[in-house]
Amino acid sequence: MRFNSILVANRGEIAVRVMRTAKSLGYRTIAVYSEADAAAPHVKMADDAVCLGPAPVGESYLDPARVLKAAADTGAQAIHPGYGFLSENADFARACEAAGLVFIGPRPDAVDLMGNKAEAKRRMIAAGVPCVPGYEGEDQADDAFIAASADIGFPVMVKAAAGGGGRGMRLVQDAADLPDAIRLARSEAENAFGSGELILEKAIVQPRHVEIQVFADEAGNTIHLGERDCSVQRRHQKVIEEAPCPVMTEDLRDKMGAAAVEAARAINYRGAGTVEFLLGADGQFYFLEMNTRLQVEHPVTELITGLDLVALQIKVAQGETLELTQDDVSLTGHAIEVRLYAEDVAEDFLPSTGHIDLWAPAAGEGIRIDAGIATGLEVSPFYDPMIAKVMAHGPNRDVARQRVIDALRRTAIFGPQTNRDFLIDALSQPVFAQGGATTAFIGETYSADDLARRVLSAEALAAGAVLLYRSEQEAAIEASIGVDAELLNWSSSGRLSTTYRFGSADDGVSATVIAHDNNGWTVEAEGRSIRIVLQSADEYSARIQIDGTVHDVVFAIPRRGMVHLSIEDQTVSLINLLAQAGMADDTAGGGRVLAPMHGLILEVHVSEGQTVCKGDRLAVLEAMKMQHQILAEVDGTVTNIACVAGDQVPAGDLLVEIEVDEEEAA
Repeated sequence: MRFNSILVANRGEIAVRVMRTAKSLGYRTIAVYSEADAAAPHVKMADDAVCLGPAPVGESYLDPARVLKAAADTGAQAIHPGYGFLSENADFARACEAAGLVFIGPRPDAVDLMGNKAEAKRRMIAAGVPCVPGYEGEDQADDAFIAASADIGFPVMVKAAAGGGGRGMRLVQDAADLPDAIRLARSEAENAFGSGELILEKAIVQPRHVEIQVFADEAGNTIHLGERDCSVQRRHQKVIEEAPCPVMTEDLRDKMGAAAVEAARAINYRGAGTVEFLLGADGQFYFLEMNTRLQVEHPVTELITGLDLVALQIKVAQGETLELTQDDVSLTGHAIEVRLYAEDVAEDFLPSTGHIDLWAPAAGEGIRIDAGIATGLEVSPFYDPMIAKVMAHGPNRDVARQRVIDALRRTAIFGPQTNRDFLIDALSQPVFAQGGATTAFIGETYSADDLARRVLSAEALAAGAVLLYRSEQEAAIEASIGVDAELLNWSSSGRLSTTYRFGSADDGVSATVIAHDNNGWTVEAEGRSIRIVLQSADEYSARIQIDGTVHDVVFAIPRRGMVHLSIEDQTVSLINLLAQAGMADDTAGGGRVLAPMHGLILEVHVSEGQTVCKGDRLAVLEAMKMQHQILAEVDGTVTNIACVAGDQVPAGDLLVEIEVDEEEAA
């Protein structure tokens, strides 16, 4: 069926990315959105837009009936599902076809088959594709998994059969931990995918995660577009992806590519798909899963092949042939993509939410940034914490790597906590720079202390104080009538000084700014006298000389007494406590257990009067599609439970109070 209008059943950067190609090809585009996304970029970009309902995904993006009604109401002829949400929902694909809509994706039976890890693995074994040893049986009783684990040998991975993205997945090192891992994985899988079916797999130690991009048309022509290395992950979710794989050889690429093509042919595949493998240090590779959709990391393949994968998806969906053979595919240069997450790295990568005070992406040679956010919007607790992708292409791997680092340094994302600084550090690590990163990279490279918030540097402190001071002086000049700007910093006794106090009320640092001529200042802080010269500045960036060394700074001043800035690979938010009248002392921590983020209370495991020990599970909070265990930080007695299962709680809300044992308090 030919079509000329496309409804994009998704949000964020993928919706923007799909629309960009669709509009360039002359298609009419329709956006859908939740109430939380009413002002989102993808809504503004579309030719038409329909509100699906409230923010929770079950009442908006994950409701097939609402999406299909939006398509009918707007006259859409095709639906592109993006990735996530309904992209791998076979029933939705069938419903689209039943409604006379073209589903821009694979056939429903292929989605069904490969969407179930157990059945997919059985089919791949039959097709002769190398697979990881494991258990994918229909018997889902705990005893069946426990018995199978004894044959497989530890460590094992417990995985949701119907899902991906790290949800419903647990690494188990010891048999004693398996029952609890099964329970948690099953619960998380049911909440995320509507199915609690699990599989077990032998945990391959320190492999690379390498995937092959495949494409097939209605006529059965099937090719691959090379590989992507997605080894750098945290919580089994990808963080850095690149193409080609640093250790790939032509012979290995031919073998993995042939296996991926065979996997696609074995299920009569159509459209874009990704066959994922674990690659051992010995060169052996094993089928992991097949994603029957476009991948988050597809742009690195686009950058090295020169192909537009969304355009190819639309072409195949129109019933046209690929008009590409394997010999037509060539790989040029190297591309690296990093996922910019709204998350608090210092708190074990917990998702972060909040108001975006500034989003200003970098631009430059070889740089591509895909995003679905804008200054003034909110990062919501209802959706995945990935907010943008920063990519770079270069003639070789090191040029691509340096370009991504440069792009991150020049990109401003202020408001929620993000992993920007962590990404810069990871890309700069010798192991990654040399192409040696495996799936164990983050765990082996970073300890909890490494990931903790860095101490505020003198350079960041001095630059922040001066930027705040300069902003206040500019505001004073605008508010003054007939007063020479040079007189604003003078009194009868000479130059005035301005003191700021940053940090907490009990543990802060003071900085005194003394202005000089020619955009020069002295900042006195913690026994140091730091000389600052402003060389140039625009709305969001400045070049500042600090004690003779030049620093490029990206900054934003969203309100009086607050400045965000990125300097020397450190992003900080400084609040002048002296300008924050009535600021309350920090009462978090200890026996007061607060919600680490906005989310849904799934379970409460304690009752009032119960004795708990540090590390005991108090509750389970679901946020951004993940389940987070709320643990006791102290030994003591539960005196108050301020939440019940089913509550939606905001970040910082009181969940449980514990009276600390006298011995610990002492």
